[in-house]
Parts: sequence; structure tokens; C-alpha cells
Amino acid sequence: MQLKGRNFLKLMDYTPEEITYLIDLSQELKEKKKKGIRHDDLTGKNIALIFEKTSTRTRCSFEVAAHDLGMHVTYLDPSGSQIGKKESIEYSGYGQEIVEELAKYAGVPVWNGLTNEFHPTQMIADMLTIREHLGRLKGVKFVYMGDARYNMGNSLMVTCAKLGMDFVACTNKKYFPNDELVKYCKDVAETTGASITLTEDVAEGTKDADVIYTDVWVSMGEPEDVWAERINDLKPYQVNAKAFENAKDSAIFMHCLPAFHDLKTTIGKQVYEKFGLSELEVTDEVFESDRSVVFDEAENRMHSIKAIMRATLAD
Repeated sequence: MQLKGRNFLKLMDYTPEEITYLIDLSQELKEKKKKGIRHDDLTGKNIALIFEKTSTRTRCSFEVAAHDLGMHVTYLDPSGSQIGKKESIEYSGYGQEIVEELAKYAGVPVWNGLTNEFHPTQMIADMLTIREHLGRLKGVKFVYMGDARYNMGNSLMVTCAKLGMDFVACTNKKYFPNDELVKYCKDVAETTGASITLTEDVAEGTKDADVIYTDVWVSMGEPEDVWAERINDLKPYQVNAKAFENAKDSAIFMHCLPAFHDLKTTIGKQVYEKFGLSELEVTDEVFESDRSVVFDEAENRMHSIKAIMRATLAD
């Protein structure tokens, strides 16, 4: 399959066959990495990583993957460059419109590492992880609990629709994905055999789930009153042992990380001091359980990002 020169901005731009190809390529490159088989097909190429906010998994994944492929990396962020100060990239937040505009004028592939609206590189890693653990994607009941309005809820709903999976957003109706995107996904689902369900009922939403997925309820820098409102609204949608009682025995837990599941981080301690909660979106019991595949998922970020870069740059 020929994807050279393509941008990777959101999975709405890719067909189910192209998405599956990237998952397959991720698996192939992962196996080569494990066996010590060199795959530095892109030796001599240079890439720039432009980050508007700091990252752990995304930056490390891009840098290690690029080095494995033989490429050189330049990392730029606002603290170490003039981006948003003297340079005229539209530095007005973390919106999808920024990467879309960059792609319009770049003349080379642009990969979206994360915006407020979409997180496409995470999706390839997540689908690879599900396939590794469950052996399939089509027909998988995928339940997303928490705030489904932004990048993770949006991207997972689109991806499940494209790949014939049964997506459930299980949350307070205030946090459902926007109607326009839901309609798009339902239209796609009609052609792939997928289904899209929005529900506030935890028992019904998690019934016979194959995957239960969550993400942080709040982002750093948001006002304290937003934290209080979000925690109050979403507490019933915490992923805990009771939620998993409704799922299949083979069900897995996923999270794109970082997660607030204990008091071993600075932020975790601050949340406890302000709100008296030692766990937020997922309990430590679930996070550390045999059902949890979060670290396999984190590893797969690197393999999937490598696949995306190779597919869009290699001859």
C-alpha cells in the first residue's frame, strides 16, 4: 500500500484498509525490533518534532522510532525556541486547526502527535494492543468511560467506526461527543458493521465489554472549579472492580497515560489534598490488575509511530 507523502492528522482521512495496513506494519516492525533485525530504511532523513506542550510517551516514541529508522531528530518546544514568540506558527493553543494549517503549507508529511480534538498516533498503538490481546478487532465491544468530548473520545469513536467495532461512550450526557462527529461515525458504521452507542448507564454500558478504556478527567492548568465540577460529574464513571464485573472474563483495561490511580505522584498528592480522593478515573486495583495492558499499550506507541513515519516517508 502506498502512503508516501501523506499527512497523518486524523483517522477520518484514512480508509479502514489503510488503518489496518498501519497496524500490520506496526506489528512487523515490532517483531523486527524484538529480533534485532535492522530496519533503518530512512537513513539520511531529518525530522522536526514541534511540541507546544511537553510530553513523555509521545516524544520518546518519536525519537526512538526515528533513530531506529536511521533518521536525525530536532526537537522544538516554546521554552527552547521562538515558536509563538518571533516565529509565525499560529501559537494559539493546541487545536486541530494548527496542524491542519501546517500540513497545508509544509510540503512534507505532517504527523499529529496530539491536539485537543484528535490523537491519531495513539489509535494505531491501541488497536495493535487490542489485537495482540484479543486476537481480533471487528466485533469487539469497546467501552470508553469518562470525558468523551475531546481527543481520546473522538479518536476512539472514529477508529472503532472505521474498523467495525462496537463503540460505547459511557458517561454523563454533558460529556458525550459532539453530534456532528457522532453522525459521521454512525454513517461510517453503516458501511463497516460497527455500532455507536452513547449511554449514561454504567451497568448497561459495560455489559459484556471486551475493552474498558479511560483517560484523565482534567488536564493540568485547568482552573480548580473545573476540576471540582468534572470530578463530581464523572465519579460514577470511574473504572473500578464493579464496572469490570459486567465485562467479559477476557476483558482488558486500557489507558493512554498518565493515570491518577494512587498518591505516588505530585499531582496525585495535590488532588488528594484538595478533593480527598486517592484515585480518580481508575482505581489502583484495576490499574495494577492482570486485566491492565497499559504498559503494552505504552510500548506500542513507539512501534506504531515508527510505522506511520516509515509508511509516509519510505519509497
